[in-house]
Amino acid sequence: MNNIEESLRRGDALLIVDVQKDFCPGGALPIQDGDKVVPILNRWIAAAVVKSLPIYASRDWHPVGHISFKERCGPWPPHCIQDSDGAGFHANLKLPKSVVKVTKGTRFDRDQNSVFDETGLAEDLRKKGIKRLLVGGLAEDVCVLATVLDGCREGFEVTLISDGTRPISVPGSEKARKKMLQSGVHFVTTN
Repeated sequence: MNNIEESLRRGDALLIVDVQKDFCPGGALPIQDGDKVVPILNRWIAAAVVKSLPIYASRDWHPVGHISFKERCGPWPPHCIQDSDGAGFHANLKLPKSVVKVTKGTRFDRDQNSVFDETGLAEDLRKKGIKRLLVGGLAEDVCVLATVLDGCREGFEVTLISDGTRPISVPGSEKARKKMLQSGVHFVTTN
């Protein structure tokens, strides 16, 4: 058993946030070194599979002309458009067949950065007896941050896989981690 497996316990779930092609180098909204989270998260996925723990993977799934896009006065270029190649999970992310995919960002009237925002995720986790979430993915200072804070508000113990996430910016990461610490989030590094 490796260190990751030893750290996982019954009542845990792994939550992978938006590790999609558009958020990785070469994508429509690339995060610097976004693809570097993939091998790290694959190690956590493999350990969760060995321990038979639930694994969730969220994805932005925006309609064409989404309100968050610059063309609609939003902050972002078009990205993760429904059924586009860029909306797909990173090709090297080894999600098992048992993964539960959580789709967000589908509303026409507002964005949904948090995986908990009107998805029913909290209720599903409670039904499965989940107490602790281990979270990694993209981007640390946007969707990961919103998800982690909402996870805390929903009453879950939340642990950020520190090396399994990347921010849009260094200052954004510093602010995000400060907010996470203030909310009681724990941090773990793979190595």
